[in-house]
Amino acid sequence: MNVNVAGASSVEYLVIAGGGSGGYDTSGNSGGGGAGGYRYDASFSVSHSVDYTVTVGAGGTAPTSSTTVGADGSNSVFSSITSTGGGGGGTYYNLDGRNGGSGGGGGQHNSSGGSGISGQGNAGAAMSGNGGSGGGGAGAVGGGATQTSGAAGGVGGVGLASSITGSSVYRGGGGGGSSHNGATGTNGAGGNGGGGTG
Repeated sequence: MNVNVAGASSVEYLVIAGGGSGGYDTSGNSGGGGAGGYRYDASFSVSHSVDYTVTVGAGGTAPTSSTTVGADGSNSVFSSITSTGGGGGGTYYNLDGRNGGSGGGGGQHNSSGGSGISGQGNAGAAMSGNGGSGGGGAGAVGGGATQTSGAAGGVGGVGLASSITGSSVYRGGGGGGSSHNGATGTNGAGGNGGGGTG
């Protein structure tokens, strides 16, 4: 899509990419997806006669096969500004979260959280025990699982608040991790700003 800005020399923008999906395993134990990259500027110079490209990135597709790492989100673009899609969450067994605008959380046992991009987001949490860790959010890193038997999943990192639409709204929350042996533990809450529950 292209937009043309009439009668303005600068615009305020908020560009958020698609978030990553969480990892998947039939027993739980998977990391939450990372939030899509978050970029904001209160005054971005524009020209009246120029068409500006706008692309809205989709969220990562949820996996359907057991022991599968989550898919990354797609990039969002405004003019020269690109926000990077969030990283998919890791899963059981020792499968790391993926890097992205914000990184996906690590899966059960010894796995790393994906890294985030400076100025866009934060890392997902690593995992060294039971359960899945939370994905990173625009405003904070993901939270780790409690790591015991029946462990609760880690919470997603919180997003950031913006008043670009007139009132303050949080956006860019990370996804929560799933619990250890899903039927007995509590899945992690998503980060404030649209993060999904594990």
